Amino acid sequence: EVQLQASGGGSVQAGGSLRLSCATFGFPLDDYAVTWFRQAPGREREGLSSIAIGDDSEYYAESVKGRFTISADNAKNTVYLQMNSLKPEDTAIYYCAADPLTKPGDWDVPATYPYWGQGTLVTVSS
Repeated sequence: EVQLQASGGGSVQAGGSLRLSCATFGFPLDDYAVTWFRQAPGREREGLSSIAIGDDSEYYAESVKGRFTISADNAKNTVYLQMNSLKPEDTAIYYCAADPLTKPGDWDVPATYPYWGQGTLVTVSS
């Protein structure tokens, strides 16, 4: 059974850093794209960054490029999102999602992903 478990959220001041983790279960990380999304109250879910070890690809949204870094540890079946220079507008629930590489789609579109973790809350205060 495919499962994802997001963790690492918390409260930080503007300018601070957090590292989110997405532990994956039930599938080989090499065969899937794993993507971080976030959703703030009253806003649509936003794709932030995606990684696919199997085809050596990474993508970033313009809103986080240069501040966030995605990485994957195949041995631990875990994908990370290092978030630096956090801003109050980064406050949201952060989710990780997975999609098989055999089923291509737009990396930043939530409907592309059949598997989702439960979300972790990030709060950035000014």
